[in-house]
Amino acid sequence: MTTATIALTELAEKGADIDVLRQMVQFMAQRLMELDVEGRCGAGYDEKSTERLNSRNGYRERSWDTRAGSVELKIPKLRQGSYFPEFLEPRRTAEKALTAVIQEAYVHGVSTRSVDDLVKALGMSGVSKSQVSRLCGELDERVGAFLNRQIEGDWPYLWIDATYVKTREAGRIVSVAVIVAVGVNTDGQREVILPPETVSHAE
Repeated sequence: MTTATIALTELAEKGADIDVLRQMVQFMAQRLMELDVEGRCGAGYDEKSTERLNSRNGYRERSWDTRAGSVELKIPKLRQGSYFPEFLEPRRTAEKALTAVIQEAYVHGVSTRSVDDLVKALGMSGVSKSQVSRLCGELDERVGAFLNRQIEGDWPYLWIDATYVKTREAGRIVSVAVIVAVGVNTDGQREVILPPETVSHAE
């Protein structure tokens, strides 16, 4: 029984969930850099504007080690001056904040306030409020596509777990149970079957 338990634990650690998180981290980091540079240039890529202050000049590739694994980023280059996002500097804790925003979007949708706070934490002064709102829509769309994807195949192992979190409802703080169902398919791949969902209140 002990051996079987260990085997199941190992299976659960090999899932596709970490791949999804890594892809989301890569997407958010790349989009934030693009929006930051767009703001610093005063115009979008290839956009004709009298407000333009600078122009793009290709990319340079850079690997970024995160808790979800290594992600490949394309750092925009400028024709005048240089650009290097602060969140890639050594000893920055930005990746933790970025991951937290993605997890929030996964559980109950992302808010413009949380993304705006993230932008400030990352030191991206070139990102405007309207760009933050646009990015929220893009992130919600990607998370929605993942949560509403078609789940196929056999799932011989299924775990259902719950945790209680504090939330504000009708002007008061209450404990709410959040459940998630995780399955392991016949190939040994773990996947979220039922995404985190609020199901009941604690008495």
